[in-house]
Amino acid sequence: MAAQTAPAGHVVVTHLDSKLLHGNPGGENPRRRVSVYLPAGYEASPSQHYPVLYYLHGFTWNDSLIFNQDGMKTLLDQAIAAGQIRPLIVVVPDEQTRFGGSWYTNSATNGPWADFTARELIAFIDKQFRTLAKPGSRGLAGHSMGGGGTVRLALAYPGTWAAVYALSPAFLGPHPSYLPGPGVGPALRATSAAEAQRVHTTLAAVSLARAFSPNPKATPFGANFPGSLGADSLARRDAVLARWVLASPLYTLPIHPAALRQLRAFAFDWGAQDEVKHIPPTCRQFSNLLAVYGIQHTAEEYEGTHGSRIMGSTGRVYQQVLPFFNKHLDFSP
Repeated sequence: MAAQTAPAGHVVVTHLDSKLLHGNPGGENPRRRVSVYLPAGYEASPSQHYPVLYYLHGFTWNDSLIFNQDGMKTLLDQAIAAGQIRPLIVVVPDEQTRFGGSWYTNSATNGPWADFTARELIAFIDKQFRTLAKPGSRGLAGHSMGGGGTVRLALAYPGTWAAVYALSPAFLGPHPSYLPGPGVGPALRATSAAEAQRVHTTLAAVSLARAFSPNPKATPFGANFPGSLGADSLARRDAVLARWVLASPLYTLPIHPAALRQLRAFAFDWGAQDEVKHIPPTCRQFSNLLAVYGIQHTAEEYEGTHGSRIMGSTGRVYQQVLPFFNKHLDFSP
């Protein structure tokens, strides 16, 4: 019934010509598409301002797919009509890159994507739309690459968001399934972007290396890899491994514990049957570390795979994420 009677919001597709990303050595386009959900009644109530939820998409995904394939607009319309959350603005930036994704981190090769997301994008949205432009009315969430980015941004930019929810967050900590990982060998053998883009694991290895061990002078990908090719095997490169390990939230949390203590609420969850093998164990480790530091949080493992219970009216976004932000964001001017 709610799906038939829900008042319809609409999605505005705009573009941000990023000064921060301009001139990056990796050849990433600084003109970024941004999809913005505006709730029903936005145009009819010109004096009303709304809280904002920033939602970060996953690897090889983008803002358009979040709305047009995952059905985010319909889900938001239904959730608002059903009282799962009060009317709000939802912002999804396109951070797909030449090799699948920015990982929402600053990179000497790709450009400063973390600064772009946490600073430039927020300033742009607050200028263009009727937001409640204050940290207490700002939330951050994301899935997979976006979930990991959500945690990293919360650690790196304290006082920017009031509440944070990460779904199936990727690369919270080191794990042998991706370090050095099955894609590193093929990536080291590849001589062109086209070669690297043919296989998902190779694409991921290149993308991660450009994010976490960038080297603009390294050819052909502008990155160092956590392995090198031996005569008949892959040898680990300890110095590069260290860069990836130390960039993970498991290792940055001890440096920035106060950042998460400033949040009103912090939550993350993951499927017990996640095909991305590192996610369940590193999520458990991260929850344990949060407990060591006395940081209040909710961590939940549920029966599901990487994407089986995320979207739709029975999924985690509708059932858990939106009520979480309805509770913890400030909807008052």
